[in-house]
Amino acid sequence: MPAVPQELQDRSGKGPDGKAKTREAKLGCVFTQTSFDAEGWPLRDPESTSSVGAIETAEEFGPRLHVEAVRRGLKQARTVVVLGDGAPWIWNLAAAYFPAAVQIVDLYHAREHLAAVGRLAFGSSTAAGAAWVAARQDELDDGDVEAVMTAIRELPQPPEAKKQDELRKEMGYFETNHLRMCYKHFRARGFFVGSGVIEAGCKTVIAQRLKHSGMRWTVRGANAVIALRCRLLSHRWDDLWRSAA
Repeated sequence: MPAVPQELQDRSGKGPDGKAKTREAKLGCVFTQTSFDAEGWPLRDPESTSSVGAIETAEEFGPRLHVEAVRRGLKQARTVVVLGDGAPWIWNLAAAYFPAAVQIVDLYHAREHLAAVGRLAFGSSTAAGAAWVAARQDELDDGDVEAVMTAIRELPQPPEAKKQDELRKEMGYFETNHLRMCYKHFRARGFFVGSGVIEAGCKTVIAQRLKHSGMRWTVRGANAVIALRCRLLSHRWDDLWRSAA
């Protein structure tokens, strides 16, 4: 989220000067699923998606998401699934607020990490790297994460120390999340394995309103707009004004 200078003081960033120019907004989506399409893929229940979000710490965001899940029927749900991109803070919140939930790493983020391994080991846009990644994707889709990790361990180490460190981090990603990547098992149980709902939410709830050219936000102002956007796109706009009255 582009922010005004006073919201960026003493915050480090990824730019060449090391200074932050944005603040991170966290967004969570809750939806229900009770049916499947003709091919057996899970379908979201129509208009069942609701969102919550804010620029805040993970510790502050956890209760916000939990309250929304409870409002949506968490305690009556037969099965609860938490889908995330693999960031540790997400699983920490899942363990704290949804301890009985099935945890799944978004398949497409896992594929992106495989592609990163391919670039580190074989270089960018090489035939050998593409072939290696394609074979690993088949293993990943099958839920055979052990085969993926074995293949990564057997790769020759790149000569650059920085790339060696990056390759170790990628290996750690799969080691840490391997139980969250049992995609064949998850699909057999009828679970979603992709986090397209939250990816779309980041665009519709956040980007379409708060990331236009020239915009700069205070945290308070951005959070007020995010709260309104969440209400509007969660079909709770009228509830907001009834409660305010």
